[in-house]
Amino acid sequence: MVANAIEVRIENQLVRFVPPQPVDQDSVVAQLGGQKTGGVVIKVLDRPRATIVIDQKGRIVVHGTHRVEAARAAAKEMMLRLGLNDSGLETELGPVVASFEFGQSLLVESVVGDLGAGTAHYDERLGCATVEDTRHNLTLHMWPNGRCIATDARHRNMVAMAAVFWKGRFSDKKLLVDRI
Repeated sequence: MVANAIEVRIENQLVRFVPPQPVDQDSVVAQLGGQKTGGVVIKVLDRPRATIVIDQKGRIVVHGTHRVEAARAAAKEMMLRLGLNDSGLETELGPVVASFEFGQSLLVESVVGDLGAGTAHYDERLGCATVEDTRHNLTLHMWPNGRCIATDARHRNMVAMAAVFWKGRFSDKKLLVDRI
């Protein structure tokens, strides 16, 4: 690993699977104990650990996994429990939630306004700076201890590029300080 590299951790990867034949919501309720709410059916699996949402078009959205392979295993498990063929699932990747640390404290109350590659504001309720990063097309929530959460990201590498970019930008502006 490079000395100044920032380690990005995927916290959640949203994945949607489109089966050749739509999954029947009523079957998920009747056979698996799914809960119908607001036009979708929700089923929580213990193994693999995931939350499955069946939308009105019979597509399977898997939430709560870190890897696409785990999401696919959850979708297959649900389909097999319903007695459905699990082959032919089309995979659509959704947004990623990821975290990383700058390794230094950040003066979050000074991270405000137009930053050139996005806009920022201080969120008093969360005690963090929120950056709408237009360069990398994601949102960053940054706390004083240097911990950051990226939302609406499309890939781990995009989060890593954003982390390196903003660390350099904040370092140049003297907004990163050594931890005391």
